[in-house]
Amino acid sequence: MITDEELNAFRLSGEKVRVTRDAIEANDIRGIVVAWNDTQVMIRRPNRNVVKLDRNYIYRPSREPRVSPLDLV
Repeated sequence: MITDEELNAFRLSGEKVRVTRDAIEANDIRGIVVAWNDTQVMIRRPNRNVVKLDRNYIYRPSREPRVSPLDLV
């Protein structure tokens, strides 16, 4: 699970993140961290829609290579 400190760093920098939810790259969410609570993170996508996602997903800077959840098992 991503920590509050990591989320706050993403929010303050305005850096675009990639949220990897499963093994299919097309299902990744990219956007900017807006807010979070104990269980969810709100991401604003480029089209300005806001998406609520689980904190247990993989959150990485968008510029870094993709990490599949299957690689971490």
